[in-house]
Amino acid sequence: QVQLAESGGGLVQAGGSLRLSCAASGSTSSIRSMGWYRQGPGNQRELVATMTDGGSTNYADSVKGRFIISRENAKNTVYLQMHRLNPEDTALYYCTVERRWGFPRVWGQGTQVTVTS
Repeated sequence: QVQLAESGGGLVQAGGSLRLSCAASGSTSSIRSMGWYRQGPGNQRELVATMTDGGSTNYADSVKGRFIISRENAKNTVYLQMHRLNPEDTALYYCTVERRWGFPRVWGQGTQVTVTS
């Protein structure tokens, strides 16, 4: 099993920045990619950004140029640095890991990000 511990959400004014962190523990050798999804009010869960253990990244178009994903493989931790936040970024942000060998994807409990105008 893999467990995820998220931190770093909060309330910020438009134009501000936040950094999210997610530390994985347990069977971390099975992890192939780590990343973030989000679900805003009335919306479906959507991709924000992911990074493989080889360093390949994938970003949603809506966050390109504003958000940066990074990963410390030795600590099994992924970060999401968010800049120039706007109210449309308000959502529950979920850390997630994609695993090898057919093991199921794991989701964190989510951390709330609220951006006020």
